Amino acid sequence: MQGLSVLGATGSIGMSTLDIVRRHPQKFRVISLSANQRVEQMHALCLEFKPQTVVMVDASAAEQLKLMLMQSGDHQIQVQQGEQSLLDLVKAPDVDIVMAAIVGASGLLPTLEAVKADKKVLLANKEALVTSGQIFIDALHASKATLLPIDSEHNAIFQCLPKGMQDSVGHGAITDYGISKILLTGSGGPFRTLPLEQFDTITPEQACAHPNWDMGQKISVDSATMMNKGLEFIEAKWLFNLSADDIQVVLHPQSTIHSMVQYKDGSVLAQMGNPDMRTPIAHAMAYPERIDAGVQAFDFFNCQSFQFAQADFERYPNLKLAIDACRAGQGACTALNAANEIAVAAFLAKQIKFTDIAKINAEVMQSFLTTDVRSIEDVLRLDQEARKQASSQVDWLKENS
Repeated sequence: MQGLSVLGATGSIGMSTLDIVRRHPQKFRVISLSANQRVEQMHALCLEFKPQTVVMVDASAAEQLKLMLMQSGDHQIQVQQGEQSLLDLVKAPDVDIVMAAIVGASGLLPTLEAVKADKKVLLANKEALVTSGQIFIDALHASKATLLPIDSEHNAIFQCLPKGMQDSVGHGAITDYGISKILLTGSGGPFRTLPLEQFDTITPEQACAHPNWDMGQKISVDSATMMNKGLEFIEAKWLFNLSADDIQVVLHPQSTIHSMVQYKDGSVLAQMGNPDMRTPIAHAMAYPERIDAGVQAFDFFNCQSFQFAQADFERYPNLKLAIDACRAGQGACTALNAANEIAVAAFLAKQIKFTDIAKINAEVMQSFLTTDVRSIEDVLRLDQEARKQASSQVDWLKENS
């Protein structure tokens, strides 16, 4: 039985992870959970999974949870608060697996700490690699940690790679294994066919209504702008030691082929299945074994036809920005991610228009194109500077709209 720590337990990835635990209680034991503010959801998880430790990043949420656990008679669960407690959580000796599912750049430090602690790290937080890139990969190589991708696209690529590359995440060379290209698929989101002149009127509710996947608000908006695919593009570069020219984005509206690997002999290997995050989560949790994920088998006789198309950068300017950032360097990637988090939050709060997200991202990224990033301290400093600049852009747009 393996001990599990779930960072971001009340989010969609965290809940899917715990569903796998629920199906395989003889294989996995929940040691610790973390969340930000969702007290009632965390209380329910505590009652079911009986973790040893829970971290609520928000201090008031931690106090509320303590009170609720006392009232329900659960006195054995330790409730801690703050970001430092997250770092301590992943280092616990009885934790074997860390599900890194905290959304955004705030997940970087605990994920990096889990790597340094030689854990089996299930990477659902793509921003960790987007914001720190080579620094993260260097830390991985210096450790005895195992890193397994959870994003459906990266997990699909991983499954289609030869064993040698699976064993060398972050430093394998595709040319050594006869691979010519990585094909990164994306659905195109809910506005794939919407006339461009209507983009200014898109609402948060419309942007969060993804046609295939059930996700949180932030990642849903990122999918609508295809920034999510852009961040995945950058993440793929680091996970599989690629150049930008080794990766091609392919629009695939049905979301049944989750990504592909093209080989020099003309073969293309694809990983397919119903769009359910429990598949990649179960794959990574049990790797190299296979276990039941509770996902319905793909029905070839009732499936839609497969469609493929190139991405239109006029429709998806954020995807172009991310690819440009990937070519430009770490400073651009870190700044773009930070700006996007601020811009998406402002859009969800109905402070800016959907089309303003790309404008803010472009402006902020341009300011940091040549910024040198050599340490985690540099990453955190640049992240804060980019957020301040993006917030100023939001304020200007609010005043001049």
